[in-house]
Amino acid sequence: MNPSLAERITAIRRSRGESLAILAHHYQRDAVVAHADILGDSLELSRKVAGLTARDIVFCGVFFMAETAAMLAKEGQRVLIPAPDAACVMSEMAPASLVATVLDRISAAGRDVLPLTYVNSSAAVKAVVGARGGSVCTSANAGKMLRWALDQGRGVLFLPDKMLGQNTCDTLGVAPERRHILDIRGGGAQLDLRAAREAEVLLWPGQCVIHSRFKARDIAAARKAHPGVKVVVHPECAPETVRAADAAGSTSFIIKYVAEAPRGAEIVIGTEINLVSRLARRYQGEKNIRPLCVSSCSNMAKGTEENLLALLEGLDAAAPVTVSDAVRVPATAAVARMLEVSA
Repeated sequence: MNPSLAERITAIRRSRGESLAILAHHYQRDAVVAHADILGDSLELSRKVAGLTARDIVFCGVFFMAETAAMLAKEGQRVLIPAPDAACVMSEMAPASLVATVLDRISAAGRDVLPLTYVNSSAAVKAVVGARGGSVCTSANAGKMLRWALDQGRGVLFLPDKMLGQNTCDTLGVAPERRHILDIRGGGAQLDLRAAREAEVLLWPGQCVIHSRFKARDIAAARKAHPGVKVVVHPECAPETVRAADAAGSTSFIIKYVAEAPRGAEIVIGTEINLVSRLARRYQGEKNIRPLCVSSCSNMAKGTEENLLALLEGLDAAAPVTVSDAVRVPATAAVARMLEVSA
């Protein structure tokens, strides 16, 4: 952490007082996390936004997170992001127009489907979902939200992450033969509508490029190299990777898993390297924490101490993240359903 940058950011934070709140996701680099008033995963940060009174909310993460914060912010509050170009590859695998087209085609074929979108999706996708009575989920509450969706008595489209969808189905006991991964190629022209009508859970074929790198063979190698090691992974990993691990859960789950492990424990973690490295330093000398393999998110890495400072120095003139009313209203309804169900 560059002391001069840190000191300048700290000075601005002090001068702004309670009118400024800085939120950061666990995958942000340490130099950014050091300045956060609130650090959390997607569910934690979504819950916190609604209770903030600060006029300016600076969201250190990727763009879909800032969009969600902007939807939940009160009138008069502004949400800003230091790296507006910090996208999410997974969210881009499900363009809103294609999601709407696929849902329309499935509906026209006679299958009533309730969409459930992972929070790693654009505001426009959340709006498509919200307009059709659907909701949002995070990795922390995916089981609860998919159970809610199934209880509505309709088929469910889980998007955009097929890995999280499959792992959540496994947890809930939704058999593989009751699921169907959609073929969305050709703008939805290649959908197997018969399979879509018969399946209970339809899965969008997206995935996280960070967590797809973790393989079951990596876990086997870790166990061979370190007998007795415990392995915990994120549920965005492939199902076979999750099955080979000792535990799987959200970033908050992983943090708690490590915290509750006994002194001297050896733990291998399969998630974004910034969090793994932070946990390794936090428990150095007490527990041995290793990455399953080094996998970093280049978009999360776009958030730096330099662009955080640049944003803060020009805060009053900075352009906030905005969501049009046409998108915000149905998208907020989808997020509100999640917060209500997962309360």
